[in-house]
Amino acid sequence: MFLLASPVSDFFGQITWLGIVDLVAFVVLTIFIFLFFNRHHSIKLAVIISVYMLAYVAVYVLSKCLEGNGLDITLQIFHYATIFIMIAVIVVYQNDFKVMFAKLARGSDKVYDINATDEALVNSAHEMVTACQNMAKNDIGALIIIVRTTVPDRILDTGTELNALVSSGLLESIFSTKGPLHDGAVVVKGNKILSAGCFLPLSKEVDIAKDLGTRHRAAIGITEESDAVAIVVSEETGVISIAQAGKIVRYMTPERLLDEIKLAYNVSAKAKTNEKKRERKFI
Repeated sequence: MFLLASPVSDFFGQITWLGIVDLVAFVVLTIFIFLFFNRHHSIKLAVIISVYMLAYVAVYVLSKCLEGNGLDITLQIFHYATIFIMIAVIVVYQNDFKVMFAKLARGSDKVYDINATDEALVNSAHEMVTACQNMAKNDIGALIIIVRTTVPDRILDTGTELNALVSSGLLESIFSTKGPLHDGAVVVKGNKILSAGCFLPLSKEVDIAKDLGTRHRAAIGITEESDAVAIVVSEETGVISIAQAGKIVRYMTPERLLDEIKLAYNVSAKAKTNEKKRERKFI
């Protein structure tokens, strides 16, 4: 006990500001890892890795205290195990790392300043709901992307630029099976249709329901990489779905779809109040 106390005191006595920086970096990394797994509802795995890292540090400090006279094999095992864990995490969560790097690169995307009033946005929301209802009744597939912030260049470049006001008639004509742009997605920013016939990245998630087609996977994929909201009308079933943050909700009613679009537009409470007043006038 006393033999070990002297090396330990010598070790801590030699700690410099660089050692403190290392300690802070380790704490930050541990918190980051814990939050990362917590976001994916993997608390048990987060706790296991956190305990592993603490054990690794304890073995490392003890090895330094013994001045290389013990625990060499254990330390090497920890080294190789750490490399294995890092590779395993990258492989298992590769989609999340892809999204992270995509967000870091988003600074080069185009920023469209569309100064639309709340009333214009609400009107666009009604036009989209009407179009989705009509297309669902006629078994016409559709994919509408509502962009909140920047617009990815690589997506807009795959489509045809329109820069037209949102209207139910235009949306229905775009997705008509006789039209040349019906297979792609429509990108909407504010009350403007920026582009049509755009191709989107497909989600690589394995937990997606097997009965969801390419449009649904594309809707989930774009919302995994951005803060966009995707509306999907199924050509086979006529079911209207909405995707956000990599998750999809099916069987949207017109009322709920309208609320979700308004939420995506961040329509103010004032606009909602004015709309209710207009509805009362018609009653």
